[in-house]
Amino acid sequence: MSMETTVAQLAHARLVAAGDREVPVPATLRYTADDPLAVYLDFPAEAALHGEEVTWTFARSLLDEGLGAPAGQGDVRIWPCGRTGTVLELHSPHGMALLLFPAPALRAFLRRTYEVVAGGEEDVTGVVERGLSALFGGV
Repeated sequence: MSMETTVAQLAHARLVAAGDREVPVPATLRYTADDPLAVYLDFPAEAALHGEEVTWTFARSLLDEGLGAPAGQGDVRIWPCGRTGTVLELHSPHGMALLLFPAPALRAFLRRTYEVVAGGEEDVTGVVERGLSALFGGV
């Protein structure tokens, strides 16, 4: 019996542009048991500023917290917007983007990640070992 170790879900994001216009942006939310504390948000090349695929990585706990109340500082901030929306604010050296997501879809994704690795049961040993290996040039 093989347990699902990766979750991927299309995210129907809308970029909040000048004049409060909303532009659909293709994006994929991704989670893997190999990096149990992180969530990935992938943007295809056609949606990215420099025409190359871009991935944002942030804490799963930040997404969880941001669905209920403003959360985060620095490059990624998340907060509820209205009754059914969630805003992700992304900061990079190139500028800032506000993305509006349907909260029910984010909640469904989050629920699926907790089915893969339950909260509090994240085994970070492999993550730490890979990080140290990368930092010190391998073993």
